Amino acid sequence: MAKGSHRTVPYRRDREGKTDYHYRRRLLKSGKPRLVARVSLRHVRAQVASPAAEGDEMLATAFSKELSDFGWEAYTGNTSAAYLVGLLCGYRAKEAGVEECVLDIDKFVASPQSKVFAVLKGILDAGLYVPHDEGILPSEERCMGEHVAEYAEMLDSEGERYKSQFSSYLENGVKPEELPEHFKEVKEAIETQHGE
Repeated sequence: MAKGSHRTVPYRRDREGKTDYHYRRRLLKSGKPRLVARVSLRHVRAQVASPAAEGDEMLATAFSKELSDFGWEAYTGNTSAAYLVGLLCGYRAKEAGVEECVLDIDKFVASPQSKVFAVLKGILDAGLYVPHDEGILPSEERCMGEHVAEYAEMLDSEGERYKSQFSSYLENGVKPEELPEHFKEVKEAIETQHGE
């Protein structure tokens, strides 16, 4: 007669809080490629992945450090950079033959108009179809960084608060007040290289 515990040990990544396997299974059952959007304080990554028996196959990927190839000199962890990463990844996914995918944010607790949804807006503007609710997407003005420019204009450009708040912009030689114009230039460069 068997004795002892019959407890099942969860997978390591589940124990570490890195992967929600029930959520992942639902996404995989859709049969569509996944738009994997991951954000940190400094960077944004977007990937379009297709499931395979030996592991996910990456069909397209974009990382915020790549934006410098298109002239981006501003901070790589803001909403504007997230949108541009989504746009770049979307164009690359279309070039790889992807027309539709599902959003995979895994354990990220999403709030409307967050950076994850700025990535989604970029993907949608590139021409991919991703099921979503329109209310979660950030506005065009927010993607352009107009809220950053307005806040910067409120502060004294010679003051300590301005310098500490926008140190990463100033280190790269971009004034935060000029972010919307800088965004337009980089977006145009991406569209020129990858757009239709």
